[in-house]
Amino acid sequence: MSRKKGDQGTSRPAWYEAGLAHVWLPYAQMKTVRAPLPVARTHGSRIVLCDGRELIDGVASWWTACHGYNHPYIGKAVEHQLALMPHVMFGGLAHEQALTLARRLAARLPADLTRVFFSELGSVAVEIAMKMAVQFWLNQGVGKRKKFLAFKGGYHGDTTGAMAVCDSDDGMHARFRSLLPEHYIVELPQSEESAEVFARCLERHAEELAGIIVEPLVQGAGGMRFHTPLVLQRLRAAADRYQVLLIFDEIFTGFGRTGSLFACEAAGVVPDIMTLSKALTGGTLPLAVTVARGKVFDAFWSDDPTRALLHGPTFMGNALACAAANASLDLFEREPRLRQVADIAAALEHGLAPCRGLPGVKDVRVNGAIGVVELDRMDDLEAMRARFVEEGVFVRPFGSIIYLTPAFTIGEDELARLTEAVTKVVGKAG
Repeated sequence: MSRKKGDQGTSRPAWYEAGLAHVWLPYAQMKTVRAPLPVARTHGSRIVLCDGRELIDGVASWWTACHGYNHPYIGKAVEHQLALMPHVMFGGLAHEQALTLARRLAARLPADLTRVFFSELGSVAVEIAMKMAVQFWLNQGVGKRKKFLAFKGGYHGDTTGAMAVCDSDDGMHARFRSLLPEHYIVELPQSEESAEVFARCLERHAEELAGIIVEPLVQGAGGMRFHTPLVLQRLRAAADRYQVLLIFDEIFTGFGRTGSLFACEAAGVVPDIMTLSKALTGGTLPLAVTVARGKVFDAFWSDDPTRALLHGPTFMGNALACAAANASLDLFEREPRLRQVADIAAALEHGLAPCRGLPGVKDVRVNGAIGVVELDRMDDLEAMRARFVEEGVFVRPFGSIIYLTPAFTIGEDELARLTEAVTKVVGKAG
């Protein structure tokens, strides 16, 4: 691991020096990557480094900390639950936090998305959704429906099954193509041409398809690509026509990020299966859910034990994580989160607008509390990230994308500093 200018190595604590040689960092070429920044604590929208510097977090720790860091209400809920019971296995046992959370999610989700299956991670929730969709058909004696239709620019996780429905041509998983099951990947049906390609693919392969999987409104890690509610309405109509299950991966978009509590609400579309994670616990603890409609659950309801969904993550329904999620839902009910998202959207539109005229800028776009500046290219990603740190903010560009996904509770002045930093860094890069 390299130690380049700006690493601030003189302020590293002993635990950092002793442990860094034994970790393998995410999405990083370990030989050349800049050393990570040692963090002492967090508060609000701030990350406090061990050398005393404070960075305004522009990405809410990979989109999770929707209420900001260290929210006292969530902290107290977790502390209370810790004293009672940190965890108990969900096989043969149940507890109040998990059952309360399942009931509350079912009440907030549209239509009859009422059966909640717990797991720990977003990509695992996607794997469960895929497994659920395939077995839905197997339980009805339909053995051919084992494929999925997914979309270019899509990203659903880094586990094997989830990778198989990502865009392997342009995405990070291209090198694993020979390992992965083959599914059908087409463009989202946004234009007449792409809609025709999508329709032909469905017509040709419908009898093989267990489901269609999509990130509604925003394809996140695949490039922060936006699409309209009309696309989701087309998918729902096509899924109904060909009797294919529709899966919405709302791991990024769920819990207010695009302006409504769930992205599907903006389109008036109800999927058959939905996955949720990231902001589910307000960024405090790992937790994910796969939620199914009644017709999906009914296909597993049987006296035959082989028709059960034979899946069970060890920490599913973790009591501490469920307590955090229940507290997070309380905050969405008691505090004006969606109004804050609307205010952030307006501020992002205003603050990022100057980037539109800068050299090298391909596009500037905003959807809810997501602001994106897309460049023609980004030659030195690590150097770009370091420049943001020098500006006092933590922003983590990828590919040719600079994006902001701040906490919904971020202060106006903090958000202004973020957009100013983006404009300044992009201006210098051009």
